[in-house]
Amino acid sequence: MVVAYDDFVEFIASGTTPKTVLAFQPSEAAKRRVSDLIAREKTSGLSRDEAAELDQYQQLEHIMRLAKVRARRFLEPGDR
Repeated sequence: MVVAYDDFVEFIASGTTPKTVLAFQPSEAAKRRVSDLIAREKTSGLSRDEAAELDQYQQLEHIMRLAKVRARRFLEPGDR
């Protein structure tokens, strides 16, 4: 089973640079998982574990957005 935030964990574990932070995108499987969780949250509801997974994903997504903004500071002007 795909856990929505597994991509973030793999990305961090593999090492990063400002360019890779800016280029990071969740996998299609993670995107589908999050879309499914959001849809079910609005209709039938989520289990406690699923709600926690979605919450963790959203927190990590926010952190990645912040990291992307800061990563731009480390790039040379021509690399932006």
